[in-house]
Formats: sequence, C-alpha cells, structure tokens
Amino acid sequence: MNRINSVRFVLLCLLLVVSGTAYAHTINYDMAGMSKTNVGWMYLRLGFTHILPLGLDHILFVLSIFLLSSRLSTVLWQATAFTVAHSITLGLAMYGYIRPLPAVIEPVIALSIFFVAVENILVQKLKPGRLAVVFLFGLVHGMGFASALTELGLPPSDYLLSLLSFNAGVELGQVSVILAAYLLVGRWFSEKPWYRNRVVTPASLMIALIAIYWTVERTFF
Repeated sequence: MNRINSVRFVLLCLLLVVSGTAYAHTINYDMAGMSKTNVGWMYLRLGFTHILPLGLDHILFVLSIFLLSSRLSTVLWQATAFTVAHSITLGLAMYGYIRPLPAVIEPVIALSIFFVAVENILVQKLKPGRLAVVFLFGLVHGMGFASALTELGLPPSDYLLSLLSFNAGVELGQVSVILAAYLLVGRWFSEKPWYRNRVVTPASLMIALIAIYWTVERTFF
C-alpha cells in the first residue's frame, strides 16, 4: 500500500465510522431468574456494544488519544487512566451520589473530543499532562455511560457485578478500537516521515469538525 492509498484508507475508515450510529442505545431485558454468570455476561456485552459499534463519540475520543502517539504501551496507559476515571463517576452516578444532567454532559463529551483532536494538531509530541487531561475527560464520559445504565437499570441482587461487568465491557471495546487502529495504521506507518502531515493532522481535523458539530447540535437542538 503506497502513501496516498494509506491515507485514503484511513480517511475511508473514518467516513465509514461517521456514517454509523452516533449514540449508544440500551435494551431492556427481563433479568428475573437469570444466573449471576448470565447477568455478568449480558452486562459485559452491553458495555462492549456501548463502544462498538454504537458509541461513535467514545470511539473518536479513543482514536484521538491514539493519533498523537501510536506507541501501543503509551496509548494503553492513557486508556487505563480513562477507564479508571469513567469507572469512578459511573459508580458514583449509579449509586446515586451524583446526578449528571445529560443536557450538560453530552455537549461536554463532544467538547472533550474536540479538545483532544485539536491538541493533536497543535502539539508535536505527547506531553505528560495528556494523562491528566484524559483522566479528567474520563470522569465526564463516565457520567455519559451512566445515562445508558440508568435507562437499562441494574438488578438489585447483582448490582455490583453488573456495574463491574459493564465497565469491563467498555474497556474491552476501547482496547479493541486501539488494537484495530494500531494494526491497520500505527504498526506500519507511524514511523514514516509523512505520517503526521498525511494521517495525524487530517484525521484529527476531521474528528474535531465532527465534535464541534456535535457540540452545537447537543447544546441547541
């Protein structure tokens, strides 16, 4: 695959993702009589599908993390910080300690994607402060995950198990996005001299434009 075709491939992948569903949806299940194993498995799948294929906003956030530094270990550390953060606010929200307002949280999630994508364009190298930024935005995204679980509900007898399983599913979805991006693009092209100008910058610009559109849409419509 030559340079031009590789860039076209990256842009095509992004366009295919954009054409999918932008918001995650949950399904109400009758959990009466289900075993703990089945309940855990169900919420694990719900967490995964909340990212893939339904969580386009979360996918773009994870891809934005990946683009600035495609070293797998570095990206996975950031994803771990993101997971720890969203687990905190998701747990607090589900136990009723905080009550996030979707009308506020959804635009802020979109802004977090815009911020990280623009930073990719303006900053040449990953800085230590990115980890703190990802953690902070993870707290916000956790409040967004809470709306999905609130819609579905958690079984009183398996509350903690369901919550942990959902979080694990979200983490598996995020890692799947990272590994796919690494194997399709980062592994082969990230060390090329043209990678930043032909992949990182245009992909980050596209993500930023989508995110600012979402911000306006979620704020005013």
